[in-house]
Amino acid sequence: MQFLKNNYRYQDLGLLILRVGIGFMFIVHGWPKITGGPEMWAKVGGAMGTLGITQGAVIWGFLASFAEAGGGLLMILGLFFRPAMVLMFLTMLVAAYMHFASGDGFGGYSHALEAAILFFSLFFIGPGRFSLDQSVFGTTPARRY
Repeated sequence: MQFLKNNYRYQDLGLLILRVGIGFMFIVHGWPKITGGPEMWAKVGGAMGTLGITQGAVIWGFLASFAEAGGGLLMILGLFFRPAMVLMFLTMLVAAYMHFASGDGFGGYSHALEAAILFFSLFFIGPGRFSLDQSVFGTTPARRY
């Protein structure tokens, strides 16, 4: 029953595996958008139209593409982790809302919504001990309530 005890010695390893797995998938998902150029960026950035923002679709599309691919890389490295999670969270919120507003149904927006929840949670959890943020910036002791 040792396996079931509240003894999370491998928490940092679990965070590393999560960061590498999800980060890799977002790089794979975002890389074609980054390399697709202005035409692809305009298409991706068109999602901002559902929020009433119709100007700068190419810029918004590049930012969203970079948030996915670049954010995935930063996630793997655990570098600038919290800012990357904010960018990825916001990108997934816009994607979820775009699919919802387009009438795609739950199957259309659920993936983006699940990713948004994941990135929001990881913002608070942090990258763990096996990260560049830990190496570069260190940690401050957590306050106990």
